[in-house]
Amino acid sequence: MTELAPGTEGVLVRTVETQHTTRRGRFDIFSTPNLVLLLEEAAIEALAPYLRDDQASVGTKVELAHTAATLLGQTVTATATVTEVDRRRVVFSIKVVDDVEEIGSGTHERFIIDVPGFEDRLAQKSSRLG
Repeated sequence: MTELAPGTEGVLVRTVETQHTTRRGRFDIFSTPNLVLLLEEAAIEALAPYLRDDQASVGTKVELAHTAATLLGQTVTATATVTEVDRRRVVFSIKVVDDVEEIGSGTHERFIIDVPGFEDRLAQKSSRLG
């Protein structure tokens, strides 16, 4: 398998459905929280072929400009392109377009984790809750 490197891309296409929208005036439009979810999922898609079965990734930073509204029923495409790999830290450039125009851009950072160790830390935290 090749090594994860800048230029690796993940692309995700979604049709905007009611559960992805918020109402503004007379229109249901693609919501910013759903735009963030879409870009995260595109980044996860880019990383998937490079992770072992006992690994996953967690998002740690999102910087996003949501620059245009997208209507219910339109198609949105998110492209997450790796720009930097620093051991377990991976940075992506993000671009999101709909059928008409670019609707968002920014950067996203994820860390590759070992799931068993992550689960151990969460179990310890859970036990402190009582």
